[in-house]
This record gives sequence, structure tokens and C-alpha cells, in this order.
Amino acid sequence: MRLQVFLARAGVASRRKAEALIQQGFVRVNGEVARLGQKVGPQDLVEVAGQRVALPERVVLALHKPKGYTTTRFDPHAAKTVYELLPDIPGLHPVGRLDRDSEGLLLLTNDGELTFRLTHPRYGVVKVYRVWTERGTLPEAVCRRLLKGVLLEDGPAQALACRPAPGGALLTLGEGRKREVRRMLKAVGYPVRRLLRVQVGPIRLGDLPPGTWRRLSPEEEKALLRQVGLE
Repeated sequence: MRLQVFLARAGVASRRKAEALIQQGFVRVNGEVARLGQKVGPQDLVEVAGQRVALPERVVLALHKPKGYTTTRFDPHAAKTVYELLPDIPGLHPVGRLDRDSEGLLLLTNDGELTFRLTHPRYGVVKVYRVWTERGTLPEAVCRRLLKGVLLEDGPAQALACRPAPGGALLTLGEGRKREVRRMLKAVGYPVRRLLRVQVGPIRLGDLPPGTWRRLSPEEEKALLRQVGLE
């Protein structure tokens, strides 16, 4: 495993910040100053600023986020945060976000490298959303517009799949920009009334009740790791 990946997995820093720590000479492997790109294994002693670093057990949780909860640990302006619903696991952080008014599947992990890959467009991890709109079911013509792409204030956005569903639609996106689904539907004249994320990559929300969480099964975790090249 590359050293910067090891440090991200260990929760020391993001991969980019870990690279900076290595370049600045704060990291040692087996007593020697580390170099960028160096590989380490289970037998190696890794230290950052004199403190030994070890890999924690990887944890990946699926939470059914209810409406009204903010996806953050500390926010003085938030009435409720998702951490009120979760176990106290060191380094646990959300993979991407769901805005306060949105519901559904939110993945959380203590593995920084996994988070990086799940949220980077290069790895093609899709998200599927069930939406209900103020104007009801999306016509096929509107779905075709979303598949072709619409222009938002921060650039073009395009659905990978769109299927009309009672009261709205089922949308698949390949990226996760801020409030992207809501902005896309507003752009085509169908403001969102309710938004529920039902899938991230191979992981489905299923019948998990709102406000509850579960640990991914070994098969689910393996499928997730395989999709982003960590298995």
C-alpha cells in the first residue's frame, strides 16, 4: 500500500494532506524519513511527528438519514445532526452529503481513502434518487432534457438515467454537486417536493427504517471496495 494511502486509511489526513506531510519530512518508516510514493506493509513501523500510526479496522455504515438532520458533526446553526443517530466510532465521517431537507441512504466510514474514491468522479460511483415534485410525475420529454443535460450556475449537469415514477421520477447521477438534483429539476420547471436517495454504487437503502443505521455486510463491503479498486 502506498504510504499516502496508508495515512489516509489511518485517519491521519486526507490523501493530499498526507502527501504534504511526507514531503515536509514529518513521516518516518522504520526510523527513516519517508519518501512520496513509498510502499508499506503490515511489518513496517510508520510514525508521524514521532507518533506511531496503525490502521484501524475499516468500518462502513449505511444510515437512513431523515429529513431535518444536517450531515455534519459540529454546526452551531443545526438543530440536529446525523451524529445524534450514530455510534461513537473514532474517525467516522460521511461519504459525501445529503442536504438537511433530503432523506435516504448516507454512507459513513473511518477510511479516508475509501471516501476519496467514492466521491471522486473518476471512479464512476453512481447515486440513485427517488424524487417527488411540486408538479407531479415527470413527462418523458422532461426526462429526455435531463438526460441531454441542463446548464446550472456552476456548469452543465446531466442525468445518467431518468424514469418517470408516480409523483416524480427515479434519477441516476454520476456526481454529487451541492443540491444538484434539486437544481436540475428546478431548471426544467419541476421543483422538488421530496428527495430520497435510494442507492450509492452497489449499496441500496432497502427497507432500513428512517433514523436507523446498519453495518455493511462483508459481501456489500467487498462489492464497494471492488468498484473503486481497493479489493
